[in-house]
Amino acid sequence: MAFKTRAPVFVALLASTLFGITACSDGDSNNNNDDVIARNACEFPTDAGGVVVGSGNPGDPSLPEPSSGYRTGKKVVTARSYMVVTANPLATKAGCDVLKDGGSAADAAVAVQMVLGLVEPQSSGIGGGAFLMHYDAKTKKVQAYDGRETAPAAATENYLRYVGDTAASGAVLPNARSSGRAIGTPGAVRMLELVHKDHGSKRWVGLFDPAIKIATDGFRISGRMADAISDATDNLKRDAEAAAYFLNADGSPRALGSTIKNPDYASSLQLIAQNGADALHTGALAQAIVAKIGITGSANNGGPITPGLTTLADLANYQPKRRDAVCSTYRTSYTVCGMPPPSSGGIAVAQILGILENYNLAPLAPTAIDLEGGKPTVQGVHLVSEAERLAYADRNLYVADTDFVPLPGNGISSLLDKNYLKQRASLISLTSSLGTAQPGTFATTRSLGIGAPIAENGTSHVSIVDRDGNAVAMTTTVESSLGSYHFTRGFILNNQLTDFSSAPVDATGLPVANRVQPLKRPRSSMAPTLVLRNNASDAARPDLLMATGSPGGSTIIQFVAKTVVGVLDWGLNAQQATSMVNFGSANGPTTNVGGEHPNVNVANSGNDDPLVAGLRAIGHTVSTASQSSGVSTIVRGTLSSQTALQGGADPRREGVVLGDTYQPAAGAVFTLFNGN
Repeated sequence: MAFKTRAPVFVALLASTLFGITACSDGDSNNNNDDVIARNACEFPTDAGGVVVGSGNPGDPSLPEPSSGYRTGKKVVTARSYMVVTANPLATKAGCDVLKDGGSAADAAVAVQMVLGLVEPQSSGIGGGAFLMHYDAKTKKVQAYDGRETAPAAATENYLRYVGDTAASGAVLPNARSSGRAIGTPGAVRMLELVHKDHGSKRWVGLFDPAIKIATDGFRISGRMADAISDATDNLKRDAEAAAYFLNADGSPRALGSTIKNPDYASSLQLIAQNGADALHTGALAQAIVAKIGITGSANNGGPITPGLTTLADLANYQPKRRDAVCSTYRTSYTVCGMPPPSSGGIAVAQILGILENYNLAPLAPTAIDLEGGKPTVQGVHLVSEAERLAYADRNLYVADTDFVPLPGNGISSLLDKNYLKQRASLISLTSSLGTAQPGTFATTRSLGIGAPIAENGTSHVSIVDRDGNAVAMTTTVESSLGSYHFTRGFILNNQLTDFSSAPVDATGLPVANRVQPLKRPRSSMAPTLVLRNNASDAARPDLLMATGSPGGSTIIQFVAKTVVGVLDWGLNAQQATSMVNFGSANGPTTNVGGEHPNVNVANSGNDDPLVAGLRAIGHTVSTASQSSGVSTIVRGTLSSQTALQGGADPRREGVVLGDTYQPAAGAVFTLFNGN
C-alpha cells in the first residue's frame, strides 16, 4: 500500500494561513539525505523560519482564535524518528522537547498531561482519569494501563439518584453532573507514575517544568477553553475557587486571548514533582479534594449541592492497574490493540474490524481524495456503520468493569471469536440498514438489562512515538466539559461517575452491568489504539505501525474505527484519515455524518448531498450534526528507503504535530511499514 506524500505544512490556528518550511539543520533531524529539507525539531515552520510554539511571534500556533468546527488545509507532517500529536500546541511542544532531549514516550506523556490540565481544563487534568496503551520497541510488547476513576467505598447502587439509598431520602441535587456525587477518585497521575516507573528514562521531577513555567508565566486562553468557560459561567459561580479563576471580578467569563496565570496549579505540580503521585492522594492536596467533593453550596451561589462521600482513605487507597491489552488480528497483516474493560473501546473497535474483515473495503474508499480525506462512499459508510451497530449492541448490554461484572461466555475471547464475528457480519444487508441491532447471545450465567444512553464529553487524546520506536496512545479525561465544575488547588475535578448507569436495574428489573458499586470503575468509550504490523518471521514480535485515538464520548469508537479503516483499507495518509468525514452509528436508527466537514453539504437537511441521500435511500436515519472529534494519529512507514513517521492532528480542534520533522522531496512515496 503506498500513497504520495505531500510536502508537510502545519496549519496555525489562523485557519486560512499556510506556512512554508525553511531549510535549516539542528543536528537532530537525521538529515543525511538529499531528498529532505530539515528544520529545527519541535518548532513550528513559517515563511520567516521556525517559530517556537508559545513564543507569541507571528505564525505561533498557540496564538488564540475563536474555536471553529473545522479548519481546512491541514497537510500531513513527516518526521524522521520522533513525533507528538496532541489537541493543544503548548502540550505538543512540551512533549516534543522531552523527546528531543532523549526522553521516552512515557516521559513525554507525563509532560504533555501536566500541560493539558492547564491549557485545556475543559478536557483533562490531574483531577481526572486516563487510559494508556504502551508499545515497547525492544520487547515488541503492548501493555495497557488503567487510570480510570473509581466510585468511593461508601457509594451505593443509588448513589447518583438519592441522597441516601432510597427515594425517601431525597433526590441528588441539583443533579449528579454538578454535585459531589459525580466526582470519582482521580487516577491519571498515579497511572502516569506507574507508566513512568515501567518505561521512563528522564527524572520524574523535571517532566513537570514546562507546565509549572506556563502556569507561573501565564498563557492566552484558547477558543475552546473560552467557549467552555462561557457555556459554564452559571455553574462555575457555584464554586468560589472556580469562579475566581475562570471568571472576571464582575462575574463575566474570561475572554478569548486574555492571559491567565495559575500559581495554585504550579504549586500543586511542584508537590507532585517532588513527592510523586502520593502528593495528590495524601496530605494537603488530598484533603482539598475531599473537602471540595463534600461542599453543599448555598443559596447565594446557585442553591444546594449534594455532597459526595469520598474520603481520604479513598484517595490514599486508589491504585492504577496494568491490564492485558485487547489485541486481535485484522486482515492477517495487522494486529490492533486497545483498552480492555472498564473501557468498552478496545472490544468495540476490535469487533467492528473483525466484522469488516469479512468484506472487501478497498473498492469502497472515498472518492475525490483531497487534503480533507475525500468523499466517503455510500457503501463504505453503510458497512462500517452496520458493523458498529452490531458492536455497540454487545457493548451496551455486556461491557462494564469486569472486576465486578464478568463478560459473557469466555469473556473477551468469546466476543472477539472470528466465527462469532463472521456470524454477526452475516446479519448485514448491503441494501438496507439494521436500524437497531440486537446483541449476540452467549451461554452466560446471568441476565442483564440495558441502561439508558449516557452523554460523555470533555476528553483529549495524545499519540507519541520516541526515537527508539516506543509508542504511547493515551486518552485522558475529566468526563464532561469542565468536569463537575468543582475546582481546587488550580485544577478541575472530574464528573466521571456519571458514566455509570444512574438506575441500577432496567424497566424489567434486570441488573445493569454498568450500575454503580463501591470502588467500581465506570464504563468508558475511550479507545487509545495501537496498530502493529505482523512479522511473518516472528509472530510474537509485531512491529509498530500506528498510534491513534480521540475524544468524543460514546462516538470515540466511531472516530477511531474510521481512522484505522482510512489508513489500512483506504490508503489515506495520517492527516487525511484523521480529517476525513466522521461517520458511524452507536446503534439505533441514526447514522452520523459529520456536517462540520467541508465535503458534506448540509443544505436542505442534507438531501442534496449524495452520501446523505444515498444512506437515507437504504433506510438510514441520517444526522448531519457536527461531530467534535479530536483524533491524533501517527503512522510509521518508509520514505526513500528510510523509516519515517507521518502525523495528523484533527482539524476540528486546536492540535498540532511536532517532531524532528522535515519536508520530503516532491514525488516521494510513503509506504506503510512492512516489518523487519
